Amino acid sequence: MRGGYYAETPLAALRQVAEVTLHEGALPLSGAALAAAAAGCHCIVADRATPGTAETFAAASGLLAFLRVAVDISTIDVPAASAAGVLVTQATPGFVDSVAELAIGMMIDLARGVSPLAGAYHAGSPPGSRMGTQLSGKTLGLIGWGRIARRLAELAQAFRMHILVHDPYNPPDQPGVTAASLDRLLAEADFLVPLAVSTPETRHIVGTTAFAALKPGALLVNLSRGELVDEAALAAALDSGRLRGAAMDVGSAPDQRPDPALAARPNVVATPHIGGLTPEAAEHQAMDTVRQVAALARGEMPPGAVNPDAALRLRRHWQGAA
Repeated sequence: MRGGYYAETPLAALRQVAEVTLHEGALPLSGAALAAAAAGCHCIVADRATPGTAETFAAASGLLAFLRVAVDISTIDVPAASAAGVLVTQATPGFVDSVAELAIGMMIDLARGVSPLAGAYHAGSPPGSRMGTQLSGKTLGLIGWGRIARRLAELAQAFRMHILVHDPYNPPDQPGVTAASLDRLLAEADFLVPLAVSTPETRHIVGTTAFAALKPGALLVNLSRGELVDEAALAAALDSGRLRGAAMDVGSAPDQRPDPALAARPNVVATPHIGGLTPEAAEHQAMDTVRQVAALARGEMPPGAVNPDAALRLRRHWQGAA
């Protein structure tokens, strides 16, 4: 995990601003075990497989800050950290290009049947020919208009796709992109890509009702958050043929990976949450934590602070050092 998320360049940079202790075990740490491993440390820099639990914050009495080398902090108990006076930080999204490019690859894979055809060859059974779908002239429906959606729209425009966006809180402002109601988007989209922020309101935004309204034969790509899609409804839509195929990099399995039963279907293309796994994306987020640690060492509140008002341990530490 460290090789993928914290390569030698950011690690060397971190060692320039702090004394660094590495976890050398094969499995992620959590709870009291993480607190014990971090004994004597002021900061924990954690990848997304390492949770920030109330047990850790309570047991690690000298801990000042818990830094996540990712944007996702869903496995960090921020209220517990705040109650203990521990600062939580997150990285900025360095994976926008990486995820958007994977989305295009998945769309082409689904449209042309690349994975099943290649799989047949790998299994020693040369497949027959099959008719595919081109992206040019098709409609891409984006639910949400954040950084990834904006970049994906730019790439899709190069393929001469029509682009509809549903985001009632952040309407699209990009030339060639059309704001649409969710009903219109579902009725017209050949490719549906949910990229909304994960909130209780957006949980299962693509569910039974959405699949029923979806254009027959449409294709789904989910590489944002697993909880945006109701997996039981997805399975039913694939069974009925309403949905021709799906690609997913996220799901309900551990570490936000796709559900294995869905991933095994012949009309599904699945990858194990690799959207941000490129050297460029990983280094961006690792260097964010380097800058955060450097700011803490200077006595400054770092960029990416999630609960700065609750960081009482940090303030006491700074006052004691003054």
